[in-house]
Amino acid sequence: MSRRSARGVVLAAVVAVLGAFASPAAQAADGTGYRYWSFWERDGARWVYAQQGAGTTRPADGAVQGFRFAVSQDSQNAAEPRGAADFEAACAKTPAKDGTKRIALVLDFGTPGDAPEGETPPAPRTVCAQVGTDATTAEALADVAAPLRYDRSALLCAIAGFPKSGCADQVADPGTGTGAGAKSPSPTVTDSASGQGADGGGGPSAGLVVGAVAVLLLGGAAVWQARRRRG
Repeated sequence: MSRRSARGVVLAAVVAVLGAFASPAAQAADGTGYRYWSFWERDGARWVYAQQGAGTTRPADGAVQGFRFAVSQDSQNAAEPRGAADFEAACAKTPAKDGTKRIALVLDFGTPGDAPEGETPPAPRTVCAQVGTDATTAEALADVAAPLRYDRSALLCAIAGFPKSGCADQVADPGTGTGAGAKSPSPTVTDSASGQGADGGGGPSAGLVVGAVAVLLLGGAAVWQARRRRG
């Protein structure tokens, strides 16, 4: 076998292996989503997907934050909270008090299409939490929207008891039931609410792919060297 032929065989094998690894990951990205509570912060007149979890975020007095239950693939296509996002209106009946801060929380329980089978989402509402100045968003949420439910990894699973069961459950065809505020599906990215890649790790790691390629290259080189010696 010539050097060029040997290289051609190795290249074909590499392409085949990469294709075998990439296809399932691409399919998972296109057809897989998660049903979960996403966490948002209000920046002027728009919602911004929170860069920290509710358990570590310590908002200032006057902040407006939101939670939305919906099906999405990742933070790029997550549905925004619906409902009033006005601090003055939400906290008009909660006067300021020394040693505390007030936070407006928009709670959007999603649409019937977002909800697990057999459950009906409550109507969206905006509430005012008055908590200590050092309190986190999670503490503010517990003060006004109990009961909360978390899983063993501290992922927020339910607000005000909704949903009754499940936690970031994987579902097919994301974006079909997200209702108003939903965006077009996007196939990538890490989701801060779930604490892991929104693709769920369905594809192989880069190290695994590189390792497989290396094995193929070494194997092809060995075959070529052996044939060369015999020749």
